[in-house]
Amino acid sequence: MANGTADVRKLFIFTTTQNYFGLMSELWDQPLLCNCLEINNFLDDGNQMLLRVQRSDAGISFSNTIEFGDTKDKVLVFFKLRPEVITDENLHDNILVSSMLESPISSLYQAVRQVFAPMLLKDQEWSRNFDPKLQNLLSELEAGLGIVLRRSDTNLTKLKFKEDDTRGILTPSDEFQFWIEQAHRGNKQISKERANYFKELFETIAREFYNLDSLSLLEVVDLVETTQDVVDDVWRQTEHDHYPESRMLHLLDIIGGSFGRFVQKKLGTLNLWEDPYYLVKESLKAGISICEQWVIVCNHLTGQVWQRYVPHPWKNEKYFPETLDKLGKRLEEVLAVRTIHEKLLYFLPSSEEKIICLTRVFEPFTGLNPVQYNPYTEPLWKAAVSQYEKIIAPAEQKIAGKLKSYISEIQDSPQQLLQAFLKYKELVKRPTISKELILERETLLARLVDSIKDFRSDFETRCRGIPGDASGPLSGKNLSEVVNNIVWVRQLELKVDDTIKIAEALLPDLSGFRCFHRNAEDLLDQLKLYEQEQFDDWSRDIQSGLSDSRSGLCIEASSRIMELDSNDGSLKVHYSDRLVILLREVRQLSALGFVIPAKIQQVANIAQKFCKQAIILKQVAHFYNSIDQQMIQSQRPMMLQSALAFEQIIKNSKTGSGGKSQITWDNPKELEGYIQKLQNAAERLATENRKLRKWHTTFCEKVVVLMNIDLLRQQQRWKDGLQELRTGLATVEAQCPLAWQSKWEGPEDPLQYLRGLVARALAIQNWVDKAEKQALLSETLDLSELFHPDTFLNALRQETARAVGRSVDSLKFVASWKGRLPEAKLQIKISGLLLEGCSFDGNQLSENQLDSPSVSSVLPCFMGWIPQDACGPYSPDECISLPVYTSAERDRVVTNIDVPCGGNQDQWIQCGAALFLKNQ
Repeated sequence: MANGTADVRKLFIFTTTQNYFGLMSELWDQPLLCNCLEINNFLDDGNQMLLRVQRSDAGISFSNTIEFGDTKDKVLVFFKLRPEVITDENLHDNILVSSMLESPISSLYQAVRQVFAPMLLKDQEWSRNFDPKLQNLLSELEAGLGIVLRRSDTNLTKLKFKEDDTRGILTPSDEFQFWIEQAHRGNKQISKERANYFKELFETIAREFYNLDSLSLLEVVDLVETTQDVVDDVWRQTEHDHYPESRMLHLLDIIGGSFGRFVQKKLGTLNLWEDPYYLVKESLKAGISICEQWVIVCNHLTGQVWQRYVPHPWKNEKYFPETLDKLGKRLEEVLAVRTIHEKLLYFLPSSEEKIICLTRVFEPFTGLNPVQYNPYTEPLWKAAVSQYEKIIAPAEQKIAGKLKSYISEIQDSPQQLLQAFLKYKELVKRPTISKELILERETLLARLVDSIKDFRSDFETRCRGIPGDASGPLSGKNLSEVVNNIVWVRQLELKVDDTIKIAEALLPDLSGFRCFHRNAEDLLDQLKLYEQEQFDDWSRDIQSGLSDSRSGLCIEASSRIMELDSNDGSLKVHYSDRLVILLREVRQLSALGFVIPAKIQQVANIAQKFCKQAIILKQVAHFYNSIDQQMIQSQRPMMLQSALAFEQIIKNSKTGSGGKSQITWDNPKELEGYIQKLQNAAERLATENRKLRKWHTTFCEKVVVLMNIDLLRQQQRWKDGLQELRTGLATVEAQCPLAWQSKWEGPEDPLQYLRGLVARALAIQNWVDKAEKQALLSETLDLSELFHPDTFLNALRQETARAVGRSVDSLKFVASWKGRLPEAKLQIKISGLLLEGCSFDGNQLSENQLDSPSVSSVLPCFMGWIPQDACGPYSPDECISLPVYTSAERDRVVTNIDVPCGGNQDQWIQCGAALFLKNQ
């Protein structure tokens, strides 16, 4: 630059241009450039405000105007703040420098977004003095430029939509915003619907990515898994045109970049060398998990699942987020350094040497931020690690023997040995310590060889058995056989894989490692083959069932939704339980990484479409089929009308004009309306049943309370309880059938029954008084005054047996209208008997006359228990045994007595003659 070195102004322009475009200095040794008219005009003419520098195939060109065509070359622009001649004094006060990449829209958008908007809107000093209207305009400018950038191909002359162009998509939030804008501004309705579909899928994670910096590391670990599900759903959707592969590749890349920057920012707030180890350890582990999991997600989706997804296969090579992977490995190295340090401190004695170690060990990392990974920081990091290893080398020599002694004490226990190696694996990997523990590592390898043998034996024993059996795969909950078997073998695979990883990390230099590794890999291949066979067998069985209408796997959109079984009258939904299981299997197998065959997926999609309605209908059907078991038998007539209305809705599942066509699965609007009607009818029936059951329970409780009231001392309480009972009965009286009320033990009128209850209570008190005076058996008794007259007669039998010294089975019950019973040791005189079906004058039965009452009183008689071999008052040939009932309803027998009939016994049986106690 012979002619330009003396001009500081030109030197500034040439040096800036050379650095920006990466030019060799020799290019400037040209007189034409040094005497360039455009440069001279910019520097020496106060009216010339701009100098544009552009690189092309012909070299560097200068201009005092900006004229963009379709070029995408980089542009550097020098422009003045004030219209002045540039001098040495104002050179750095009056010249601004700006670059442009891709397009002026992109450059302006990034300048506003990255520089001016944060400064003028967020900085307290600037925002306080900046007009709010101008702040709004600046925000609108940023948003508007972003929309134009995301929707255009970024060429100045072409601002049309181009979906494969992702240069304006720099963050996941940009991608989510892109589909929001397309849903509102699309040119065609179908495009809007497609954009809206993607927008709704992305909404699951949009808020989290927008507020990513406010989340914790552990929350982002969960976000990685959620993001995997979302991008998988986006890729697999078949409702609209497929998501472009180039756009998905870009999305995976910027998501990985967002995760990486988030991890760097969060870990950058920690002092990784001086903060407490437990805090650093947990944070680093979470950061490593984020990086590792996203690398695994990208590898799994683009390398396996999507490549085998027939409707929309991934055509490129699998995507590997290399930068994020290397960041994760850098974090692992940082964690290893801190962990080794902690383990060394554990084994070192608490002496001055330990203090020296504490102060010097992290000196090599001074001034180096370990989470800032890039190719330029990698050499510095490796150099620092090398110095760190030199510092800890003496300490490693000292603790190797201690670690050897510790492990030798527990090497007879395989589990403890493995745990010890895992606990100190960072130390064991150190060359010095690894060499010292050669025998112990040989022992560990032998234990791992035995583990592989055990895994193989367990697999071969169980692989052909039934899940849950002693000789079959271990079973889980809510898993079908195929999914259970695959989950079981996956667990074995994880155990084998963990065993291999342990050996690869700690034992790769041992002589037996290769043999172990080969056997373990063979077993792993065998497990994977079994897993694939299980899936293939399931696929064949399902596809075979699709052609069999009896398999329960066939569902036609135009078929009836439900009908009543003609055999047992049960309600059946035309959506089999096998379909529900199939849906669960497809979902679980997809989650396990299997590609479902297209035929099965199609059936699953149809079944999934109607699954929600089918579940509701099955609930309704179960209610219909079991409601009779939920009803109290005596209340069923009370619910007859509601039950008939419910059944009528089921039978009349018609739609359309005139109700001529059946409601089918492919009529969603009619189906929803029909389901609503069914649910409403079922709810009315269930509500009515609950109400009646509640009243039934309430009545029972109130009667129990009344039974425990002392009628002589608590009459007011009795009246209050009786009034409550009457009020409750009045509530359901309109529904209450005669059969339900007749369940009262006594008259149908509950009030009459309660009056009888009081009468009996008073009468029993009288009986008690007579018994206390030894006068009970000498009085005429009325058995209707007792609650349980049969119990009284049985008590009389037992007393008689004790009096005569005989067993109760050797006595018989007799009655006499002739007078007292000479054969009875104890006897009673009974009155209050009624006779129905004929008449009795005390001597023998006679037919009723036309004017005779249907029920007549019977004269008092003597009753008692006499020996079986004793003669009664009447000859058996001239008597008939008549039952004595508690009431005219004849629902409860008290006893049987012989009544003289004159010999024609069949006559009185045919007329239905019977005795019963009078009502109280």
